[in-house]
Amino acid sequence: MAQNFRHDVILKIARDTGKVTVDGLSAHFDVTAQTIRRDLGELCNLGHLTRVHGGAIPPSTVLNPGYEERSHLAVDEKEAMAELCAAQIPDGVSLFLNIGTTTEAVARALLNHKNLMVITNNLNVANILATSPHSEVIVTGGVLRRSDGGLIGDIAAEVIKQFRVDYAVIGIAAIAEDGVLLDHDFREVRVTQAIIENSRKSFLLADAIKYTRHAPVRIGSLADMDTFITDETPPEAIRQLCAESDVTIHVAQ
Repeated sequence: MAQNFRHDVILKIARDTGKVTVDGLSAHFDVTAQTIRRDLGELCNLGHLTRVHGGAIPPSTVLNPGYEERSHLAVDEKEAMAELCAAQIPDGVSLFLNIGTTTEAVARALLNHKNLMVITNNLNVANILATSPHSEVIVTGGVLRRSDGGLIGDIAAEVIKQFRVDYAVIGIAAIAEDGVLLDHDFREVRVTQAIIENSRKSFLLADAIKYTRHAPVRIGSLADMDTFITDETPPEAIRQLCAESDVTIHVAQ
């Protein structure tokens, strides 16, 4: 009965807050972390939760989690991926950064780069790079999505098409089992597609959570990328697709 009670309360907290952590639940119920990990494992096996670093989140739906929730998910993993990505971008180049908390981590990792031209439809990225005297920042314009500072729609896509840059760094909402890249807002997807089409080399950054999520709008395929940076070794089908499409995989430690 005690375990069933914990499970019910854990699910309620997860639905109300968007995430539960092992440490937080251990303190809440006054039980060991091992007990909570076992509870979370059972709830995840039943499909009621999805495991993430340090805890769990409600299972994915077509609704995009809120910006605040996403900004607190896989923080260490995003920073590690961002550092790995930034290490492959030289000084004196042009690049696109699209919407997402992962690309914002890349912006922070690029602060010490010199002579960059960065075109972005992400106001958060622009504000981060505005603190650096070494980069020129171009903001696309477009319809402001207040929830996350994203600029979306046809205006943003048309501005993107005026450039042909060295690198694109993109984040996404989900990766399907067949390598299809997905997102939630078709207006955002148009911009991301324009970014990929107008870049000489494209980096995809996506943590392992993206395999458990779903989204309704197709961006393209993982095969369209040049480099895939992630935080865990991808599933076999994804590794095979990357090998067949000459996509380099880097796993951030």
